[in-house]
Parts: sequence; C-alpha cells; structure tokens
Amino acid sequence: MHKLPMTKVGFDQLTNELENLKRVKRPEVVKAIAEARAHGDLKENAEYHAAKEQQGMIEARIKKLESDLSHSQVIDVTALPPDNRVVFGSTVELVNVDTDQKVRYQIVGEGEADLKLGKISYLSPIAKGIIGKSEGTEVEIQTPNGLLMFEILKVYYL
Repeated sequence: MHKLPMTKVGFDQLTNELENLKRVKRPEVVKAIAEARAHGDLKENAEYHAAKEQQGMIEARIKKLESDLSHSQVIDVTALPPDNRVVFGSTVELVNVDTDQKVRYQIVGEGEADLKLGKISYLSPIAKGIIGKSEGTEVEIQTPNGLLMFEILKVYYL
C-alpha cells in the first residue's frame, strides 16, 4: 500500500480520536455490554444488541484509524521554504476569473477533506489543477460543474 499524505494537524486529530476510542469509548461500551448482559435474556435485550452494534462500529473505526495512521506520510508545510508555489498542505486563495468570486482552500489528505472548513483533497480536480503552480498563474480546471478558470492570488504555508 502506498503512503497516504497527511497534514500534521490531520495526523494529530486522527491520533487523538484513536486514543479517545481506545481509552474512553471502548471501555464504556464494554461496560454497557456487561450491564445489559446482567439483565438476563439476550435475545430480546435491546440495550445489549445496541451496545454490541456500537462496539462493532468502534472496533471498525479503530482498525481504520490504525491503518490510516500506519500508512500515513506526515507533511508539515510550515517546514517548507515558501516559494509561492502550491504544494500539499498549503492554503491557497483563488479567484474565479469569470465571476470574480474568491475562495480559499487548504490542500489536505483524503481523510481530512472538509469543504465546509475550506479543506479539499489533493485528489480533487481543483487541487490537481493548482498543485505545482505559482501565485499569479491562471489555471483552467475541468470540474463536475464544467470548465472553470481560476487565478492563484496567494499561497500560504500555515
């Protein structure tokens, strides 16, 4: 399996989630299963079945996080010399040439992407279209919404 690029912040968030699942959530669900089991007949015990289902989801998430973290390649953009080029982890201010609408995105790993927070995956059409380009460059990007033309206004290494 190839390495999954990830920002330092994303790596830390996943590590914290994994620790919380192992130290807090897993023991809570084990306790809930034990309490439900003490109530007797397991066939008709809704609390038991709900707790077992939750346990399965927690264990699946732990397994996924452990896999992602073990295959991750942490890229700390703040350690890179700023050269005004768009790279993984950088934050980019773009303007749509046709509409003058400005947008700001950080290019992150697939598991970190959250458009509401302005974080786009390095695999997205926009990220693919701007990675390696410099401030002041105009780029044409084929998106699901059609062909868009952006100008790279500013690149930040935050």
